[in-house]
Amino acid sequence: MDFTDTIHAHGARINELKTHAVTEEATKTSLILPFLQTLGYNPFDPRVVIPEFTADVGTKKGEKVDYAIQRNGEVIILIETKCAGDSLDSSKASQLHRYFHNILSAKIAILTDGVVYKFFTDLEKQNIMDEKPFMIFDFAAIDVPLIAELKKLCNDCFDAEVALCAAQDLKYLRQIKHIIASEMDNPSEELIKHFAHQVFSGYLRNTVIDEFRPRIQLAFTHHINDVINARLQGAMLPNAYPDRDDAPEVPASVVVDEEKRKPTTTQEEIEGYLTVKAILREILSPDRVIMHDKLSYCGILLDGNNRKPICHLYFNSAAVKYIKLFDADKKAQKHKIESLNDIYKYADVIKATAQRYDNGEEDNN
Repeated sequence: MDFTDTIHAHGARINELKTHAVTEEATKTSLILPFLQTLGYNPFDPRVVIPEFTADVGTKKGEKVDYAIQRNGEVIILIETKCAGDSLDSSKASQLHRYFHNILSAKIAILTDGVVYKFFTDLEKQNIMDEKPFMIFDFAAIDVPLIAELKKLCNDCFDAEVALCAAQDLKYLRQIKHIIASEMDNPSEELIKHFAHQVFSGYLRNTVIDEFRPRIQLAFTHHINDVINARLQGAMLPNAYPDRDDAPEVPASVVVDEEKRKPTTTQEEIEGYLTVKAILREILSPDRVIMHDKLSYCGILLDGNNRKPICHLYFNSAAVKYIKLFDADKKAQKHKIESLNDIYKYADVIKATAQRYDNGEEDNN
């Protein structure tokens, strides 16, 4: 059973038991400790999972956090638990704020009721826990793309730098998605003016703005429908060569003119891009890793330079996915991957490729 299946199995278990976890202790033993086990942390080894960890803050002595997770003798994760069904509002995180500030080695803080997990870190100010979580994982409604992010916190692959890079991308991605959803539902006056100015030459009085609001909402809806229809039409095109670059051209009578088609960047491609950025964070500034989406693949380039391809992601097929990597001579080889987590298997190759470009070796080829 792979990690995704394990998470779904744990979610099914939670849905079965959550109504019976009527106390905080019951929540811990039936929901939270099995989750830690799922992440590879042994809850029965006090060298790994420390219950009631003492986290004295200033003059306050005897302050305890519900669980602390250690690696190599250092606390890396702090967990504050509530009873299943309790609200996890900001007031419930006040203790966690104090603990996080006091335990300098901790990079991840979790507030949970065993069903919903809120993950925090210190992106805004070092050693000060952010007010807002960078990720919310709800086992009652599993967001599948977040499973790959959850995997990064597992015991066998936890890396603080990678985790923080992913946290930063996730935090802003989640906030931007929320803003987009809000604007689509109820466009703000600023957004209406932004679009109306480009198509309307008159003065934007309040009545004009009110007239444009439903038009912009309808335009959003039509665009989404167009994207979905284009993806569906693309999926119905014949493709007998899903794993080959040299597939013969589909007859022009079947395929829409390639020059008129535009690539649609999928959520999986974005997640794959963020994963590659996280891998390269150790050796490069993340700003230098650029995504360039094509019709047949998603290219990831160093400095946006087509002569510096780090890898290509072939995620358009629902049945099979590939990552194309490049050797020192820029010879390419495709590798089949089962999930986004498999990209980490090729971390050394990805870093070596980017390092060659950064050293200027491509100029000698």
